[in-house]
Amino acid sequence: MKAKLAVVIAGIGLMVAAAPVAAHHSFAAEYDASKPVTLTGLVTRIEWTNPHAHFYIDVKDDKGNVTSWSLELASPKVLVQCGWTGRSLHIGDEVTVEGAMAKDRSTMANARVVTLADGRRVSAGSSGGDVPPQ
Repeated sequence: MKAKLAVVIAGIGLMVAAAPVAAHHSFAAEYDASKPVTLTGLVTRIEWTNPHAHFYIDVKDDKGNVTSWSLELASPKVLVQCGWTGRSLHIGDEVTVEGAMAKDRSTMANARVVTLADGRRVSAGSSGGDVPPQ
């Protein structure tokens, strides 16, 4: 009986330990580096979370139609190393994002460089092999 309990506990421990690994993905699995996109819009939501931070913008097209986009960034730790702070981005800021489109053609992209409301260009710490802006 003790052996069965030990096996069950060990199995649960392995599943719990593997959960964060399963949640992470590679750039190439979700994004297409050969499909660059540049978006300008207003920030509507910010998620400063691991393993990737995200923010959302509303982008207006030439006809006035608004499309909401989800932009993936690096982890908060990497963003800080790239010059970001918790005050770099605010709801309502107009930003421009250069990145790579999602493979599924959804309104989601992996950000490479973000031009903040104050005009600073900061690296998004992309996992797509990009280098910080010059």
